[in-house]
Amino acid sequence: MAEPFVKALSRSPISPNAITVTGVVVTLVAAWLASEGRLLVSGLVLGGASLLDMLDGALARATGKTTTFGAILDSTGDRLSDAALLVGIALWFTQQGNTTATLVTYVALIASFLVSYLRARGEAVGFDCTVGLCTRPERVIVLALGLLTGFVFVAVAIVAFCSSVTVVQRLLHLQRKGKESGD
Repeated sequence: MAEPFVKALSRSPISPNAITVTGVVVTLVAAWLASEGRLLVSGLVLGGASLLDMLDGALARATGKTTTFGAILDSTGDRLSDAALLVGIALWFTQQGNTTATLVTYVALIASFLVSYLRARGEAVGFDCTVGLCTRPERVIVLALGLLTGFVFVAVAIVAFCSSVTVVQRLLHLQRKGKESGD
């Protein structure tokens, strides 16, 4: 799906890192729109940001411009994007007076960060840690669908639950890996 875009971008002076930063900025716009209750538009903008998120790495690989900094920038941008979007949604729920939905959104935020943290921490000690029910692409898709359809609470609840399950799955996976390596 990304191939035609990558081909066009590879002939341009646009760098993968510029696409990463642009994707984060577009997600910040989606978060602001969500906080304002403009859910459908937020979902559409998030879809555009997701396309950019998919293109940055593909462009880097296609042009031989993969760098350690690019990977760090991409991961940092992903965390910022996740946080901004969920905070935007939490603000909207708060404005609606929906305390339960706000709290569930914070659970989704914390669990999403833990999923990513456990992968990074596992990889830092030499263990592959991509296991789990709900990685970032699934979370973004579910949230985008929730925004597009108006079923935002359902989407956030799914992300909170599935991300929490993934945290447990990754902890158990890392525990097993640690035992196998003699820890």
